[in-house]
This record gives sequence, C-alpha cells and structure tokens, in this order.
Amino acid sequence: MHCHWRIMLMTALLNIALCAHASSAKIPESWAHYLKMAEDLAASQLLMVFTSRAEVTRAELFCLEKVGNEWHIAIPAMAASVGRKGIAEPESKREGDGKTPYGMYHIGMAFGYESDCPTRMPYRQMQSHDIWVDDPAAEDYNRLVHLDRTKAKSFEYMRRKDDLYKFGLVVEYNTNPIVPGLGSAIFIHYWGRPFRSTAGCLGLSEQNLQAVLSFLDPAKSPVIGFYRKDIARQSFK
Repeated sequence: MHCHWRIMLMTALLNIALCAHASSAKIPESWAHYLKMAEDLAASQLLMVFTSRAEVTRAELFCLEKVGNEWHIAIPAMAASVGRKGIAEPESKREGDGKTPYGMYHIGMAFGYESDCPTRMPYRQMQSHDIWVDDPAAEDYNRLVHLDRTKAKSFEYMRRKDDLYKFGLVVEYNTNPIVPGLGSAIFIHYWGRPFRSTAGCLGLSEQNLQAVLSFLDPAKSPVIGFYRKDIARQSFK
C-alpha cells in the first residue's frame, strides 16, 4: 500500500474512532422508518443522506451501524453534495436529469486508480479502457464494460482527467433489474471542490470519502438512503 494511502487510512480510522467516542447524538425517532427499511434489506450499516428540499444540492451524510439490536450513529454529520438538480421525487429519477435518486440502495464495490485501497469493500482498479454505459438504448446500459466491447453511443470513462473517480463506491441503483432510461452510474465519489454538485451522485471531500471507505464492511451489507426533509415531513406527520 502506498504511503499516501497508509496516511489516509490512519487519518480516517482516527477520525472514525474520535467521532464514535465524541458523538452522543441520539438517533431521531423519525428515522425509525429508515432503520426498518435497512433491516428489511439485511443491512447493519446505513449511510443516510438528507437535503432540506427539492433542488437543494448541499446535503448531510450520517454513518449508522447496528450493534446487537441497537442502531447508533458511528460518524456524525458530514458535508456532502448531490445532483445539480437535487434529490429526485420518489420513483421519478431519469437518465440525464441531474438528480440523485430518492430511496435506499445497496452499496456495491469500491473502485479507484490505485492498485489497492484502504477499504474492506470489494475493490477494482480502473483501467483506461473501463467505461460505464449511460446510453439507454445500449444492451449493456448501466454496466461497467470494456471500451472495445460495447456498441453504446454514450458512456463515461472511469479514469477521469479531473480525478473525481480517484476512488469511490458504486451505488446499486437501477441494477436489478436494469430498466432503460431510469438512470445510471450513481456513485459516491470525490467532489473536486467543496460542495460542488454532481451529475446525480454523492460528492464528498477526500477526507470524508476515505472515512466512509474505511467504515464500510461488506459483511454488514451496507446500504445508502437519499432523502429530502420536505418529503419526510409529509410522510411522517
């Protein structure tokens, strides 16, 4: 493991330990519905993302973990960003709309440019030929494929010149089944600059992204939920 990654891992683990020790925040009662949803997905780790209302791109991310029968906040609120058009209405996400999908989804593999990454999640080093198809008409829509093995007319390279995908995580949105046009390539990745909105993904600072990578454990079937407080108030009042 490169020295840079060792330093990042040590820093992230220290931050997690300090947060877990310092955080006495009680989980709001209104989150019970989300915790039950996570449990129904057999998850004992949950990333909760909230924006205040439609079109808002600044978000808060909380890392929760279930130990025994109790959920607790493992890492308190971290700054995050979502799609340039905010979080979508439930079941309304569409390809190219600039919105982050509403709802809860499994977290898939980690990825990046380095040969390894300080995470317990399955990891793939991306090569120059690795692309993610976002062409709804392509048979390999919303899949990671080799550049020379697709007829897709639209896709994105997984090794970007701006390094937004230097390391990240796949959000398993629209993956089982894959429905053409409902959106593709939803990731957790570096935001480039503070609070920079995304094309529909979750953006984090490098330090916070590394903390998330270090926190996640595939044995705990981690999931992520994207929600808006304005919709939550309507749902639970």
